Amino acid sequence: MTTYATRFGSLVDYEKGGVEIIDDDPRHYTFSNMFEVASGAVAWEKIAVAKNQEYVLEVIRAEGVSGWRSAAHDEFALVMDGTVVVELRSLTEPVVPAGTRGSIALAEQPDGRPMGRVVARRGHMALLPANAAHRFRADEPSVILLQTIAGADTVYRWSEICQTD
Repeated sequence: MTTYATRFGSLVDYEKGGVEIIDDDPRHYTFSNMFEVASGAVAWEKIAVAKNQEYVLEVIRAEGVSGWRSAAHDEFALVMDGTVVVELRSLTEPVVPAGTRGSIALAEQPDGRPMGRVVARRGHMALLPANAAHRFRADEPSVILLQTIAGADTVYRWSEICQTD
């Protein structure tokens, strides 16, 4: 019987993985390592590492304090490494223009009352509610995997981050 061990990576300790293709053409698959992507990213850059129609998984290097953001749809932030504080504010009125895909950056702290905060560590997920505002804070470099809809500031670097053979 074969024994398998699960090892969790981190921003400072990850092993570059790979894809083992069984009886197929490697060009049908892609692979990227979220920790490798985050290690070369600028703080708060939203880099797509997976896409399914309009939905994306974005890797975000969390470091310092992000700006405020809002989306017309729910988003989910899964902390993959480190500790991230999520601040949430209700909005007196929606700020995302109709038809906008993905989240948008807000110019300043939005009008509305605080809804609370979430202290998320590795493996914790936070819901970022539709038509509310959120910002992140990480005192040390951390990694967030964000499930969202691709927007204007989703960064695509497929040729740099994907293994295809």
